[in-house]
Amino acid sequence: QVQLVESGGGLVQPGGSLRLSCAASGSGFSINAMGWYRQAPGKEREMVAEITSGGMTNYADSVKGRFTISRDNAKDTVYLQMNSLKSEDTAVYYCNVYSRPYRHTWGQGTQVTVSS
Repeated sequence: QVQLVESGGGLVQPGGSLRLSCAASGSGFSINAMGWYRQAPGKEREMVAEITSGGMTNYADSVKGRFTISRDNAKDTVYLQMNSLKSEDTAVYYCNVYSRPYRHTWGQGTQVTVSS
């Protein structure tokens, strides 16, 4: 099974920065990709950023140039560095791991609030 623990959320002012972390643990799985999704009130959950074991990345257009996803494969940990935060970035951020044989596993979510 895969277990995910998220951390790093909080309250920041517009223009500020936060760094989210998500650590995967367990046994009997092989991770293909890790990523971050977010869901704001009244909106659908959306993909924010993804990264494969080989380091290929994908970003939502709304965060390109501001967010950076990275991964420490040795620690099975994924990070999301968020800079130049805007109020519209306010959401619950969920870590996701795609692995064999468990497919998608979700973290518990961490609240990010951007407000003055």
